[in-house]
Amino acid sequence: MMASSLRRLLAVAVLSVLFFVSQAQPAGNQSIKKETRPYKILSSGKQITIKSSRNILHIMLWTTTGHRIIEQREINTGSYTFTIPVNEKIFFLMIGLEGGKIYTEKIGIE
Repeated sequence: MMASSLRRLLAVAVLSVLFFVSQAQPAGNQSIKKETRPYKILSSGKQITIKSSRNILHIMLWTTTGHRIIEQREINTGSYTFTIPVNEKIFFLMIGLEGGKIYTEKIGIE
């Protein structure tokens, strides 16, 4: 009886140590770098302005249900303003910048 209790206690201790040691954490000298985006999104009601340090090539905006609301290509400027034509609050935005880099993010309006 005492031996089985000791085995259980030892098993719990070993599993606890393994659990804490095996957590997915970066090593001490490695850090997770979050990429800074080369653009800003400004909103005023349904009007959205995207300002970028690089030329904006194209944008696409769609609803959470997948309906494409805005798609504009060949923008080729550092700033683009558009008005959202529907009464939704949450959208997905895709921005294609000069150099081929594409960014996507979820945005909300009030």
